[in-house]
Amino acid sequence: MSEVQATKKESEAKRVRGLVGRAQQGDRAALEELYLIHFDRIYSYLHVSVGNRHDAEDLTTQTFLKMLEAIGKFRWQSAPFSAWLFRIAHNLAMDHFRANKRWQPEEDVPEPEPDESTSAEAEAFEAIGRKSMLELIEDLSREQQQVLTLKFVFNFANAEAATILGKTEGAIKSLQHRALVSLQKQIEKREAG
Repeated sequence: MSEVQATKKESEAKRVRGLVGRAQQGDRAALEELYLIHFDRIYSYLHVSVGNRHDAEDLTTQTFLKMLEAIGKFRWQSAPFSAWLFRIAHNLAMDHFRANKRWQPEEDVPEPEPDESTSAEAEAFEAIGRKSMLELIEDLSREQQQVLTLKFVFNFANAEAATILGKTEGAIKSLQHRALVSLQKQIEKREAG
């Protein structure tokens, strides 16, 4: 990340911190601005998660209603405000899937050895090239899709993705590794066929 990008990110973080403080005091304009800042990313995440516009719109509305109800309880910790908001969205998406019985969580598996992870990631990224990530991840498990979406579409770090999904960083790394290995195999099959 360049120095300019880092400064811009830091400035945006301070702005959001100020808005959250004002929103916790009941400042309606601050609440509206937090909504505007986060709406597109929350809606996009939910649309990718649930797969249709209608449910994504409904869940986005519910996410911001829950934000309004709970913002007074929000406390700054290691993860940013956006991770807290994405966690709300994620929980609503999981409730949606449970209600429709369309989602089965993956079993937890041990984290791969670091050298395997690094080489698998490098090979997967090299092979993926210009292909659309969203097109390629359709055949992955829902949890693998969520991890790749949070990491590579929304640019969350492992710790933030872990907070959002309610998992450990090791589980996030494992899911990412398995997803990338699976993508590599898909690409090899397509190229061979």
